[in-house]
Amino acid sequence: MTLIAIFFPFVSFFLRGRILTSILCLILQITLIGWIPAAVWAVISLQNSRADKRNKMLIKALKVK
Repeated sequence: MTLIAIFFPFVSFFLRGRILTSILCLILQITLIGWIPAAVWAVISLQNSRADKRNKMLIKALKVK
């Protein structure tokens, strides 16, 4: 998924269900200069999403005890 976020940033957002963000990223990605910020944005967003899932699991585990 990280490679998709680097090479096809708009696809990364689309696969995670963020349609409007995907369209905005595609518009940014169309320009050659905008490709790098779009890729960075997609990778950071992916990492934040993974961290959110991990935190939710930890909070759930703490509430069980």
